[in-house]
Amino acid sequence: MTLNYSDIEPPGPPLVSILRQGSYLIASIHTALNDSELTRFQHDLIAQVGRYRARGVIIDVAALDVLDSFAAHTLRTIARTAALRGASTVIVGINPEVAFTMVQLGMRMESVHTALDLDEGLLQLDALTAPPDRRPETGRTSTTRRPDIP
Repeated sequence: MTLNYSDIEPPGPPLVSILRQGSYLIASIHTALNDSELTRFQHDLIAQVGRYRARGVIIDVAALDVLDSFAAHTLRTIARTAALRGASTVIVGINPEVAFTMVQLGMRMESVHTALDLDEGLLQLDALTAPPDRRPETGRTSTTRRPDIP
């Protein structure tokens, strides 16, 4: 599905594309969105999570050279809302300059999974959505205690 947001902008190239791949949704933001477009994107994406019973969502922001505080907040909100609807979210493609600026400004993406690119994002979603008995080993054991630690 491609969204043009025709009631916000004159017709032209799509601002956002949301594609379904199996049980995942892949949303690519093609250009900077204003606050009302971000809000519309949020509502549209979450509606599609329910409509398609998606288990995972990838949001690709590689085309963005700026990510303001409202956009970061909206991405966190999408991830939390999708989680409440049963879908894990991974944000991919944050370019180095944007990441650096976000750190300098204290903008946090806490509790949001991120990956370098779409391929890594898909691998991360596979790990996040796999049944517990099929999840890859992380090298940590949470149920085994060392005998010298109470």
